[in-house]
Amino acid sequence: MTQMDEFLAEPLTTTVGQPLRVAAYTRITQGIRDGVFPLGSALPRETELGTSLGVSRTVIREALMLLEEDGLITTRRGVGRFVTASTPKVGLEDLRPFEVALANAEHPVAVTPVTFVMQPNTEFVSSNLNLDPEANTWFRESVLSRAGEPIAIVQEHLPAGRYLSDISPAIAASFQQAAEQNATLYAGLLDACGPIFSASSCQITPSVVGASRGRQLGLAASDPVIILTQVIEHNTTPVYLAKCIVSSRVGHLTVIQTPSN
Repeated sequence: MTQMDEFLAEPLTTTVGQPLRVAAYTRITQGIRDGVFPLGSALPRETELGTSLGVSRTVIREALMLLEEDGLITTRRGVGRFVTASTPKVGLEDLRPFEVALANAEHPVAVTPVTFVMQPNTEFVSSNLNLDPEANTWFRESVLSRAGEPIAIVQEHLPAGRYLSDISPAIAASFQQAAEQNATLYAGLLDACGPIFSASSCQITPSVVGASRGRQLGLAASDPVIILTQVIEHNTTPVYLAKCIVSSRVGHLTVIQTPSN
């Protein structure tokens, strides 16, 4: 049995109220992104996919239409359906360090730490990390550059002292080492602790850069920026807060959406 056969033989699961076409779309998308269906390769025929996944040909046809709308496959009339030569870039929908999310195929992103200090709590940090007003927090600021040009400022916050060790002794023991790396604090913690974070949210807000941030990014004070505010949890408890001020030099930021009906 080939890797493709094994992949398609896995039972197709759906959540309550989820149409079968969405479940089939999700399975095939996973296969494309995992390389089960290589870039540029021909997909199995509708009937073969339907038989393997245990759904009707109509369900498969609807799923394939969604895949084509999302730019994951193309149809060659009279020949068949093929995986595109390159898949759409994964963007903000995946929890990844900002230097990875903002990189492109030609240029990686370099991280230059600027500040790492313990400081009193603020209302912004307290409300996002559910901390007592008297708690201290760690603050780290870095400038992200691509091809030698500054493209973003990342301001990261962690609880300090027992507020952090009560949430995760592993993070408390590793964050100083993580802060010494030329990477975001989140990337350093991933490197030191592994995949110990459980969930996250990211708010996207348009704004202007302002004078001080503008000097760091080489922008005029009135230039537009996007602010990404990210909260990451460990075992359902907020432990990491970051604000990423993104210059328009970055280009477009991708959010890949999955249809719900």
